[in-house]
Amino acid sequence: MSAMHGSNPFETLGLTPSYAVDRDQVERAYRARIAGAHPDASPEAMELDPASFNQARATLLDDEQRANALLAMLGGPDASACKDLPDGFLMQMMMQRQEIEEAIESGGDAEREHWEQWGIEQRAEYRQQITDMFGALGDAPSQDQLRAIRIQLNAWRYIERLIEQLDPEYDPAQADFH
Repeated sequence: MSAMHGSNPFETLGLTPSYAVDRDQVERAYRARIAGAHPDASPEAMELDPASFNQARATLLDDEQRANALLAMLGGPDASACKDLPDGFLMQMMMQRQEIEEAIESGGDAEREHWEQWGIEQRAEYRQQITDMFGALGDAPSQDQLRAIRIQLNAWRYIERLIEQLDPEYDPAQADFH
């Protein structure tokens, strides 16, 4: 049996698909798979791809990547298929960015740190919303439910970009917003 399971990190590590998977579960599953991939473990170990285990682990340990992977697995739209944002979000962020720029211009690093903390709090709120939304899905989620999760993930990605841009080391010429 090959360890390559397409882009399904849950299957790759042998975990039940869930947004609520915890770090310890991921680490235990990863260590078990890596141990099983050692050539001394079994003759089939040569067929296993440890890099797929590493990628699956990285995906599942990152809250946003895990949400995107689960959404894809459930048949939800990816970010390129649905670029929508919550109602009023873009206008709110445009005003927020203006306020941030003005505050940083007048208050320097202290204001930058304040707004970075604000962004981190926003991230936590989006993470909780996504947790709740995945938790509310039944066995056969509707496309409307999956699209609603995508919209919240798009807003979360926007907040992540804002946090990145608030970093004093941020260089737009070197930015990687994959």
